[in-house]
Amino acid sequence: MKIITLAGGCFWGIQKYYDQFEGITETTVGYANGFVHNPVYPDVKAQKTGHTEVCRIVYNEDIISLKEILNYFYQVIDPTSLNKQGEDEGTSYRTGIYYEDEQDKEIILSVTSEVQTQYTDKIVVEIEPLKCFYPAEEYHQKYLDKNPGGYCHIDKCFFSLGKKA
Repeated sequence: MKIITLAGGCFWGIQKYYDQFEGITETTVGYANGFVHNPVYPDVKAQKTGHTEVCRIVYNEDIISLKEILNYFYQVIDPTSLNKQGEDEGTSYRTGIYYEDEQDKEIILSVTSEVQTQYTDKIVVEIEPLKCFYPAEEYHQKYLDKNPGGYCHIDKCFFSLGKKA
């Protein structure tokens, strides 16, 4: 199994989106790459921790490739928007791709370069090694499954692209 951690604004939608794809074996929402140990949601949301909301994705690369995962990612974010996705604003909603395997960096840069050709504005997605990850509070896990009417900046049409068999 491989792991990639993605920040695409509010983590609820990113988790719901990736849970639908074959080869994604586990998703966990949480906080990454900040300076506070064991952050809590109110402090992250208030921009006091340096963390961004992320979804940690465990996947089987024999079924779904990192390139596919990243192409899906770029379909549901505005990669040129700095610290803002939908109605969510601030550094805790910045976009990012955080890798644990140094070999993934080349794939990430290649896909991002391909996507850049579709935009005139510069892509501002952070591409960095994962420095730290803390799972979010339990009520955030699978939030949109528990609260189907909950807010999400990702259009609901994207939640039925690749239903698992």
